[in-house]
Amino acid sequence: MIRPIIGIPLGDPAGIGPEIVVKSLSKTEVYQTCRPLVIGDKDVVLQALKFCGLSLNIHSIQKAEEGTYELGTIDLIDLKNVDISNLKIGEIQALGGQAAFDYINKSVEMAMSREIDAIATTPINKESLKAANIDYIGHTEILAGLTNTTDPLTMFEVRNMRVFFLTRHVSLQQACNLVTKEKIIEYIVRCTEALKKLGIEDGTMAVAGLNPHSGEHGLFGNEEVIHVEPAVQEAQRMGYKVVGPISADSVFHLALQGRYNSVLSLYHDQGHIATKTLDFERTIALTNGLPFLRTSVDHGTALDIAGKGLASETSMIEAILIAAKYAPNFKN
Repeated sequence: MIRPIIGIPLGDPAGIGPEIVVKSLSKTEVYQTCRPLVIGDKDVVLQALKFCGLSLNIHSIQKAEEGTYELGTIDLIDLKNVDISNLKIGEIQALGGQAAFDYINKSVEMAMSREIDAIATTPINKESLKAANIDYIGHTEILAGLTNTTDPLTMFEVRNMRVFFLTRHVSLQQACNLVTKEKIIEYIVRCTEALKKLGIEDGTMAVAGLNPHSGEHGLFGNEEVIHVEPAVQEAQRMGYKVVGPISADSVFHLALQGRYNSVLSLYHDQGHIATKTLDFERTIALTNGLPFLRTSVDHGTALDIAGKGLASETSMIEAILIAAKYAPNFKN
């Protein structure tokens, strides 16, 4: 089987992104699974190698097809967009925000033209983007804007557990108000289609309960009775393989055991706590709904330790491996 080409934008050059990338590309398992291609700046990569005490060759290329993709050599699309003498490691700055955006933009161009098979992104910094007058708040918004995608869908994967989110960055009170029959049906449909794009068509989705013990049939909270149960029943009549509500204190464990192919979490922390407590470093975000597959580490630029060679590459490796896992089956 031909190893997929995974594009890896370098992230904010002032953060830990470059370090976790070069550390990841010193691992045999990455090259056994895929052909990693870095989109960044050669001077930044050289600096990261120095920070991490690594000795790897850099092969600068113009097109993905020119890469050697062999352990010991980093294949690089060099945008030459960082004056390393002006880069302040560990600091918020316009230079870092602009460079990070440029790497993502180039990665998207390559993914849209099918030059690469998927993208595995590294951390960027919201304040650095703002300093560079980049009119996006984060990765997902940038990717949505560059591809004209409406409301991309986030899925977390850790080990064999997959989690979707009905609501994300709203207050807990707002999240409860957004748990409606119509929205749940919409997300059951969207999540099922997202799984199909990844090549997952077997198994059953579970919708988590909102209240303790899913409200015990209205004894303490009636959202399940009014919204969740009717939504699941309607989706079942539509032909979707879904059950719920399943109490949130057990549904994630059951999914981990393989009973469900995914869980629809009803609010941000419900799903985040379950996945990150299980394995913080190996919890990977997948953005569904884009014209291409994108995975990402689920941590930030860690400016406080940038330049020290201390950052763990575990999450970056996992993001690359999951991109490689799904890329051959991804359907646009």
